[in-house]
Amino acid sequence: MNQQILLSTAYFPPLSYFSLLTVRKYAEIEVLETFAKQTYRNRCRILTANGVIQLTVPVIKPFGNHTTTQDVLVSDQERWQQIHWRAITSAYRAAPYFAHYADYFHPIFTQSHHRLIDLNKEIIWRILRLLRIEISLIESSEFEHNPRNKLDFRRQFTPKILPDQSLFTPYYQVFNDRFSFHADLSILDLLFNEGPSALPYLQKLAPLIQDKQS
Repeated sequence: MNQQILLSTAYFPPLSYFSLLTVRKYAEIEVLETFAKQTYRNRCRILTANGVIQLTVPVIKPFGNHTTTQDVLVSDQERWQQIHWRAITSAYRAAPYFAHYADYFHPIFTQSHHRLIDLNKEIIWRILRLLRIEISLIESSEFEHNPRNKLDFRRQFTPKILPDQSLFTPYYQVFNDRFSFHADLSILDLLFNEGPSALPYLQKLAPLIQDKQS
């Protein structure tokens, strides 16, 4: 699969999003769009003892509703990093691979990131390195309403409309004694529960997501 894909930026993306990065050589991250609220651009979904919750990065839009994604800032007025890491730790400390990966991800929550896209970029690259995925990622240099020769997934992934759950093979989740399988959570859920098996899982999922949503 050599055709380039076009994606929005995302904070600890869902499996559907990340799966596409496992079978591509090139991907472009859209940074010149007008920032869209209530999307995975600044939030993720994790499974806790109380069910699925969303973790949202507080942001500042310097130009109001006309702010492009590349100009969105991460707010430092709230203790969101501590809140997010505490929630992740509480949710996954009993997961089989949390102890293996916790120290790898914790620095993300102790460092300061000025722009949202810089925070998300570090997250994506950390996960790519962890899974040993080789892909060329670039940021968009111009905004294209209808891009040619690219598979446009910028609006495909949203917490408001989840993909068909039947596309996702169930895997062990920490609270499976309380809840049925929850599909398409943050990549963290798969990593902490499945460890090295995360990569083949994502590679198997990728063509299903592309066929269903492209």
